[in-house]
Amino acid sequence: MTTNADLRRVRQLLRGAALPALLFAIWWAVFRFGWTDTVMFVPIEKVWETAVRLSGNGYLWTSLGASLARDLAGFTLGSTVGFAVGIALGLSRLLENLVGPTLHTIKQISLFAWIPLISVWFGLGDTAKVVFLSLAAFFPVVLNTFEGIRSVPRELIEVGRVFALSPVQMLRRVVLPAALPSIFNGVHLALIYAWLATLGAEYLLTSGIGIGNLLTDGREHLWMDQVLLGIVIVGAVGFVLNFIANHIEGRLLRWRGTSTGQY
Repeated sequence: MTTNADLRRVRQLLRGAALPALLFAIWWAVFRFGWTDTVMFVPIEKVWETAVRLSGNGYLWTSLGASLARDLAGFTLGSTVGFAVGIALGLSRLLENLVGPTLHTIKQISLFAWIPLISVWFGLGDTAKVVFLSLAAFFPVVLNTFEGIRSVPRELIEVGRVFALSPVQMLRRVVLPAALPSIFNGVHLALIYAWLATLGAEYLLTSGIGIGNLLTDGREHLWMDQVLLGIVIVGAVGFVLNFIANHIEGRLLRWRGTSTGQY
């Protein structure tokens, strides 16, 4: 049965699709009516033909699968470590005073500035890429988890003490549920940052197979259809990841009467 919330999501999706549809229509019209003849831009039909060809020989799916595998590995590792460190910092004033200043200093360093050090320590292969992606996912999770725990209302803590909850029970039943919106916000950001970093890692480290390699090959050979196809895929994957994260977040936070998902 269709609910009002489902209808709102459909309307939001349609509104969000309006601009991409307009851009694709302009793209088609530019070549349909002969408004340009530059070799640096190609008709949308040629990009579609390239997509069909690369899908047929499996290259596109292999590249996409390799990039998503790296993305998932880096996101999972970085988010897990960030979650654990964020909880530790949020629960311990001593640890915050010891580690917090260093952590806040390190987060100011550009992510791509770590690549020379990572390449020396871990080489140029998939291990280095996963470490790089983990770093991209780590900071938003650790900072949002820390802020979420520190923002738990004092009244909730007092209620837990009244019920004589143990430290573990206090964490599971009071602190983490209250901090969930902030934690999910960090995980959401980590998901997006990790995907963006995936392309950067495949560009700046040894590319191997992946969407970054597809883009690099297209640039080096001036295959603009392949370059544009890669850009479309990157945008589409980012949209899907964002949609999934919003949907999961809305479902899991529904019990709070809070759904922060925006499609």
